[in-house]
Amino acid sequence: MPQNYLFLAHLDETGKTLPKIAHEVLGAALEVAQQSGGNLTIGLVGDNIQDAADSLASAGSRVVAVAGPDFACPRYSTDAAALEAICRAVNPDVVIAPATSRFLRALPGVAQRLNGQIDTHITSIDASDGALTAKRWFYRQRLEAAIQREAHPWVLAMDSGCHEAWIGASSSANVELIDVDVPESARHTTFVGIRVPNSDAQTIRPDAKLLFVAGAGWCKKQSDGQTHLPEAETAILQFLQNSGASLGGSKSLVDQSGENQAVLGFRRGSRRAATEKNHMWSDGASSTNAERSISIQTVDGRAARPTSFISATRFRSSIV
Repeated sequence: MPQNYLFLAHLDETGKTLPKIAHEVLGAALEVAQQSGGNLTIGLVGDNIQDAADSLASAGSRVVAVAGPDFACPRYSTDAAALEAICRAVNPDVVIAPATSRFLRALPGVAQRLNGQIDTHITSIDASDGALTAKRWFYRQRLEAAIQREAHPWVLAMDSGCHEAWIGASSSANVELIDVDVPESARHTTFVGIRVPNSDAQTIRPDAKLLFVAGAGWCKKQSDGQTHLPEAETAILQFLQNSGASLGGSKSLVDQSGENQAVLGFRRGSRRAATEKNHMWSDGASSTNAERSISIQTVDGRAARPTSFISATRFRSSIV
């Protein structure tokens, strides 16, 4: 059973606090460390990380960090160097981190540098029966895998919405800073800014209290023998805009995109919808397709936690 755990997090785009997903994954990391009787160390990356460290002080864990202007914005070269330095300083058995776009770019390379292994899009972590087990979905969330590895370290990137967020009082934290030398070649990529979709174009809202689930019937022929995809798109988007609901899609609707059938306009592209803001780069590098597209997301109950949902499988003009 692993005994030495490392939780990693970075500051959000404000440069002052941690993203919500970090608190969720921290809750999972603290839980698994308690289950196994192990020790948990918190590692932070950012420019000025003291406020973020203070917000986690009541977790009772050792805090190490790589800080400075070079680590304020997402960039593979500097992020990988910072994460590698933290991992070598802590020497963990297991590394647990939020599956943000920033970390999903850097962590695979870090795992390779450390001769470890990585699993991404983890939905749960459990320490029982003398072993650590991580779970994730495969094949469009039809198959759930239970994974165990002997790797050292084993890096786990956990998705959002899979664990209750950790909440604790803020106090003064003692932060152990790690110096990382950044060569000029590592600054070749320059962060330009953040691009976000218009509020009325964002169809995936993880904090929404209502989940609207669209089915394949929206793409089928109607009573007049014709499909009405433009009208269906307008009806769905107007409903989302007026209700503030989050959009989900049934398995059958997801399958249609892989069978060359007619699909809704905002369903084309990536199957996983954007849940984070897009990053722009000056040298042509770009964020993942999951961030760039605005599309229907397959929701399994964890990605968004609505208090209610509407399942709409057929086009009805009365919905508008």
